[in-house]
Amino acid sequence: MSTQRATAPSAEGLAAGTVVGSAEYHLDRGCLVRYAGASGDFNEIHYRDDIAAAVGLPGVLAHGMLTMGIAVQPVVEWLGDPARLLSYQVRFTRPVVVDPADGARLSVEAVVGAVDVGVREARIDLTVRAAGQAVLGKAQVRVKLA
Repeated sequence: MSTQRATAPSAEGLAAGTVVGSAEYHLDRGCLVRYAGASGDFNEIHYRDDIAAAVGLPGVLAHGMLTMGIAVQPVVEWLGDPARLLSYQVRFTRPVVVDPADGARLSVEAVVGAVDVGVREARIDLTVRAAGQAVLGKAQVRVKLA
């Protein structure tokens, strides 16, 4: 079953400041293990509390690329077609600590930063938070519109 929209969002009528998506995602240690298997990143700071503590971390950390991948999901859902993503950049500003019992909750809000009707593209700015603090900075997605 495809989740693609029949038509992509249109450049006309889209304005800076428009919220195009928001979501919350729960991460638990199982997510980290599955991501490690899929990515091949088996760094022990992503699943062992003792190792994380030994290197001075506040706890087991979510993989940065996992956080980045989750953060773009509201934009992908809004577009209806991941092929409309032209570029995606972030600056990692704070690690996502995944508690052994409670996990971690990521909140994402996607807002139009700029629209270029002439080339039918937009910049979508992401605000990504965990534990009430921003974990990605300058998170921007450039997208192709209809």
